[in-house]
Amino acid sequence: MKKTVLLLVIGLMASACAQQVKPADNPDNIPAPTGTMPTTKTFPIVRVEAPNEVDLACAGFVTRQLLPNTNYVSGGLYTPNTTKYANGDIIYLTGKYDLGQQYQIVRELQDPNRFELYPGQFGMLKQMGQPYSTVGVVRIVDVRSKDAIGQVEFSCEHIVPGDYVVKYQKPDLLPAHQPFQFDRFLPANGKTSGRIVMAKDFDGYLGTGSKVYMNVGANQGVKAGEYFRAFRGYEADLHDPTDSLSFKASATEDTQKKPAAMEANFLTKTGGPVIRVRDLPRRAVGEVLILSTTPTTSTGMIVFALEDVHIGDGVELDSIN
Repeated sequence: MKKTVLLLVIGLMASACAQQVKPADNPDNIPAPTGTMPTTKTFPIVRVEAPNEVDLACAGFVTRQLLPNTNYVSGGLYTPNTTKYANGDIIYLTGKYDLGQQYQIVRELQDPNRFELYPGQFGMLKQMGQPYSTVGVVRIVDVRSKDAIGQVEFSCEHIVPGDYVVKYQKPDLLPAHQPFQFDRFLPANGKTSGRIVMAKDFDGYLGTGSKVYMNVGANQGVKAGEYFRAFRGYEADLHDPTDSLSFKASATEDTQKKPAAMEANFLTKTGGPVIRVRDLPRRAVGEVLILSTTPTTSTGMIVFALEDVHIGDGVELDSIN
């Protein structure tokens, strides 16, 4: 009986120790920031995804400088029966081109859905400039006709007539980052900050691998290869027409004499404490690697996400650079 009790005690102690932060959770012995006692929930060790050539070539961009529209896709080998082209297809290109050279196919974009994903999105995007998607790369194989002939070397999505053609510069691959401790509740650090204004394909909820466009660029010192932390405060949910409904739902117990009330739920007067949404800690939701920049914008790739990243989330230059 005594042996059984002893084994049970030892088992409980081992279980308790397993729930504490072990040295292996901090392989570099990084000192904890003042005011924190790190756990695997607040400082998880994360691995980031490194972008490949296709990620870089297909990321798209937003720029204030409109691209020339004199070079464009005019058709393909089986026009008009075929109107969408992909890897290996022969396409015809209006304009002037150099034999043997690679060119990039880009598309000037407009969002067919005229619903803002957060208040002020369209105004902010207008200030950033015109969004473009990069849809493929073609090599010129024949220039004897009025229209040049190209062969699609790779496509990010279907190429269609009217897409623009610009010179292609093969992007430099960015080095992969070593695993690091992700400070989930890091307060504002005062470094360069901005916002995720739009995403590739006009997506609203994003995860690892998604491409995003932000309203900070080279003019603010942003460089390709830098990391930005994506974060969100609870006031973003408070101002969302759907998510704000959760603040108005009851989250109390019948046995509470004076239950707490969210400040958003102005109809509830409990006599208990009022929880102020603006005072709740902001939470980091992911990490964004900068792929390219213009003077006023930057294109990034989400290389790690603890939860869905949303259009409208804030971004801030991270200290892991």
